[in-house]
Amino acid sequence: MDAVRDLLTERAVLGLIATLAVLGLFVMLCRARRVSTSVEDAVMDMLHRMSKASADLREGLTEDAANKATPHLREMLRCVAVGITDHEGTLLSWDGGANDHYEFLRSYIERAIGEGHKEHVEHRKLDCELPGPCSLHSAVIVPLVVENDVAGTLIVVSGVANKRQIRMAEETARFVSTQLELEVLQKSRQALAQAEVRALRAQISPHFVYNALNTISSLIRTDPAHARELLQEFAEFTRYSFRTDGFFTTLADELTNIHRYLTIEQARYGSRLNVRLKIAPEVLQVVLPFLVLQPLVENAVRHGLAKKPGGELTIIAEDNGAEALISVEDDGVGMDPDRLFDDLKDAHQTGAHVGLGNINHRMRAVFGDDYALVVETAPDAGMKIILKIPKYRPGVQTNLPLVPPRLEDTTEQPAVRA
Repeated sequence: MDAVRDLLTERAVLGLIATLAVLGLFVMLCRARRVSTSVEDAVMDMLHRMSKASADLREGLTEDAANKATPHLREMLRCVAVGITDHEGTLLSWDGGANDHYEFLRSYIERAIGEGHKEHVEHRKLDCELPGPCSLHSAVIVPLVVENDVAGTLIVVSGVANKRQIRMAEETARFVSTQLELEVLQKSRQALAQAEVRALRAQISPHFVYNALNTISSLIRTDPAHARELLQEFAEFTRYSFRTDGFFTTLADELTNIHRYLTIEQARYGSRLNVRLKIAPEVLQVVLPFLVLQPLVENAVRHGLAKKPGGELTIIAEDNGAEALISVEDDGVGMDPDRLFDDLKDAHQTGAHVGLGNINHRMRAVFGDDYALVVETAPDAGMKIILKIPKYRPGVQTNLPLVPPRLEDTTEQPAVRA
């Protein structure tokens, strides 16, 4: 996970550098040509084109994405034509003139892919038999390198041949490569997000599943109506916990699933488990990462209250201006804060404190470092876990697929208070 986060940061910096390099060269090109429009207008147009091309290239190196990106790249470079091939040299898109010259360039494309360096082709080297002047004065073929492998090539056809045009082609290829690498990293983010949720699902206590079914089984003869109710709650609990249709959910849906969990646990523990809820209606539609509250409630029951003859679990969700303030508190056995840190380091191996480090990481990844979990605990003083959820955050909505909006360099440990 740390490697993915570091790589994402590195690629983001590279993307910015590539963008600035292309922009700087474009300004110099505009000045050299003494274009009639102002440099400021040219820069604005350049930024617009780069923004459009970036969005298209984030779809990956496909024919559709290449067809969308090449017109913007050609306008950026102010050249005769721009082409993009895949890693086998197959042409994905060509925008502009001289498209009948692609076959003349095929051997140079194959060499650029095979040797991993640019090819500069002047018209005199081609078998062009046009009777008049040819629009292809020179062509620069630059490999598109993604994670150290050649994913394709960028072909820039110009009506003039100079060092500035060659360098512009190289920098534009670097810009395209960076966008393609970010697309690869986006897929890595998706895989990471899915893995984190799968890890939480896997950490839903097998003991809970066994004990839930055992409790239901024990009631089948003595109280079949209650057994059917618990079985329905268990089915709905597992259906929600193992859903695959989104990374985010509403507080209302998360609390509904917690109610199912607690209904089953109260049937098992009876009067030993008391639950107190205090939920402000105005925060029920706040959007938060899927499956962040239920594991905290399970921690409270499993590690805090199960070891005592009786106890109380309190869940509070209240309005706090631009945020919802949520707390999960138990009056159980508590623990030493230093030991909590030690347990979290090995939680992925021991299963201690189900997903606490995972949840803390997801909160910080989605909302930022200011939204890390806060844990208040001490021996024999119970435990209280506090979450802050912003009421609005760009990119956070319930209909998104299983991928967070961004991923930052974060640690796995929440803030702990004695």
